[in-house]
Amino acid sequence: MKLWVKNTILIVLVVILAVLPLWLCRDAEFGGADGEAEDIIFELDPDYTPIFEPILEPASGEIESLLFALQAALGSGVVCYCIGYLTPRKKAQ
Repeated sequence: MKLWVKNTILIVLVVILAVLPLWLCRDAEFGGADGEAEDIIFELDPDYTPIFEPILEPASGEIESLLFALQAALGSGVVCYCIGYLTPRKKAQ
């Protein structure tokens, strides 16, 4: 199998894995731990005022989760690329 065909299949599978949960669970709320922590903080101290406010608020929680997952994927890609680049270089020396 040619390399570009294999890469295309893998990219399509990744897109399906990213879109399928959003399509199947349309009414689900994908929340994170930070939202739960914020609720608890306001419950404990109703007068609490956050130090920072978001610059850009995503349209929905699903988009926020998607952006977080994209950020994590890009970060791990950079780290893995650096490890893959430096490991053979270290062996050559």
